[in-house]
Amino acid sequence: MNYLAIIVAALVPLVLGFIWYNPKVLGTAWMKESGVTEEKMKGANMPVIFGISLLLSIMLAFFIQGIVIHQMGAFSLTGGDVANALPSYEAFMNDYGSAFRTFKHGALHGFIAGLFFVFPIMATNGMYERKSWKLTFINVGYWTLTLMIMGSIICGWV
Repeated sequence: MNYLAIIVAALVPLVLGFIWYNPKVLGTAWMKESGVTEEKMKGANMPVIFGISLLLSIMLAFFIQGIVIHQMGAFSLTGGDVANALPSYEAFMNDYGSAFRTFKHGALHGFIAGLFFVFPIMATNGMYERKSWKLTFINVGYWTLTLMIMGSIICGWV
């Protein structure tokens, strides 16, 4: 497990959020569609929000490993202790330990997670909350791109 890659990937939602939700990009449209006002934004405790966001991003980065690194499945079969693994585990890792470990592959799985995991959840919530499809696509676009970049970093940073 590459903890540096996890930490760098965990910074992606914050950095990309600053760009994506900037008023010069999609921030104005997001505020209008979500009903968030400047006044409401000013009343927030931003250090707490950013701190919790970073913690949640670290949790997400740990989870993304299982989506973008196929070898995590083999690792999980060892119970997390490769010292107790059967010889077949070492043979498997010798043959396939670095298979599909590229930035491109991580981005692909991030995209798939965005399309088949994030989109259905956010679209369902949006419909029940009576939010616009525009807001749904703004948020899903952000999370899909975020997962693609996070997946690239975690999968390709070997």
